[in-house]
Amino acid sequence: MIRPSGSGAPAPPRQEDLDLFIINVGGSRYLLSRELLTSRPDTRLGRLARSGRDCALQWCDDADLLQNEFFFDRSSQAFRYVMNFYRTGHLHVMEEQCQLSFLQEIQYWGIDELAIDPCCQERCHRHKEQKATLDLRRELEPDEAEEDFTGAVCPALRTRLWDLLEKPDSSFAARTFGSLSVFFVVLSVVNMVLISLEPGEDLLDWLEYVCVVWFSAELLLRFLCVRDKRRFSRSVPNWIDLLAILPFYVTLTVECLHGGTSELENMGRVVQVLRLLRSLRMLKLGRHSTGLKSLGLTIAQCNEEVGLLLLFLGVGISVFATTVFMLEHDLPATTFTSVPAAWWWATTSMTTVGYGDIRPDSAAGKLLAFLCILSGILVLALPIAIINDRFSACYFAQKMKETAARHGELLRRLARASEGEAGESGVNLRDAYARSMMEMWKMRGRERASTRSSGGEELCW
Repeated sequence: MIRPSGSGAPAPPRQEDLDLFIINVGGSRYLLSRELLTSRPDTRLGRLARSGRDCALQWCDDADLLQNEFFFDRSSQAFRYVMNFYRTGHLHVMEEQCQLSFLQEIQYWGIDELAIDPCCQERCHRHKEQKATLDLRRELEPDEAEEDFTGAVCPALRTRLWDLLEKPDSSFAARTFGSLSVFFVVLSVVNMVLISLEPGEDLLDWLEYVCVVWFSAELLLRFLCVRDKRRFSRSVPNWIDLLAILPFYVTLTVECLHGGTSELENMGRVVQVLRLLRSLRMLKLGRHSTGLKSLGLTIAQCNEEVGLLLLFLGVGISVFATTVFMLEHDLPATTFTSVPAAWWWATTSMTTVGYGDIRPDSAAGKLLAFLCILSGILVLALPIAIINDRFSACYFAQKMKETAARHGELLRRLARASEGEAGESGVNLRDAYARSMMEMWKMRGRERASTRSSGGEELCW
């Protein structure tokens, strides 16, 4: 509330008659003139300076009208940069605070983030993109909160089964199960290659059956164990697991129904396509590989950059293709017989593949080919830095998340062990907990070194 001046004190002067304002932000007082504040009329302080005493509390947390002092419960450290913006017209981002927190501060003071100087804008945008990456991962990945089987059927059995399937660091059996899962993925891919070389081997067919049985049992156990079936069905890794085994069952059904008849002539092609879809099993490694998870998140996050890359390539291919066709199509024995053929040449040239099946023969065409290749190198190099930064952010965030999950699991196991008998296992758990702490600090050190070497600053997790 507005602080009263007292019954014997003189009436406070009208706010519109005062030229100086005392701005108290987090206990720090700043003396600012009305002319300075009204120079930014769309900001919070500019509106405060133009408003009457009855409307003062709309723009501040408290006010002492007798002293013409206005109180704000905000960060005084960030306000120094805001005050510098009023005085100089330049807004820089403080390096010692989280960039997103600083953006929230200037938003409170009514300053648009477009007012940030160009030297600091790139740093803010990079942090906003990293936050968008984290938000996107939360949308794409299911909620990985601790499963609570309290009140469910066979809670102890389902808890142990869940730890075995989803927490490879929880026990030796879980690590063995994870290793076997990776082994069967690799075995199925190798077996698929060998089947294409020796299609009549019964041993290879039996290996395929064994791998499919393992994948099916693994997916079925996860489905039966989890309580929230709807969340399970929205999980991208679970859809990958389903697509990895679905072609086998569809192929088996088609061969059983139409294998010995000639009713459908194209059924053999359908079976071949379904067999090729078994290569999707390689994507199952994403469940066990941090790099593949980070790659998928980076591709999903960099859709705008990939779209721009395709746009630049499309424009370049169209321009160079039509130009080289005009230069080469009248030459004898030319390979540029049509514009689509020229498109193919421009595509292979700009992507620096260069098959050599279509090539220019004239001097002007060769010069144009050099410009086409050079343009392709430049176009491909433009978004690489952005994609690399986002992949690094995704990778470090994923590693930190996995390290924190292992750390929390060890902490829970240590707490359970301390409630029971204090034996050698408890000592081993404490040692593992200490190693987990060292791993977390090491990850943070690698993160700081990476961001500093790239010209950035420490991220905030």
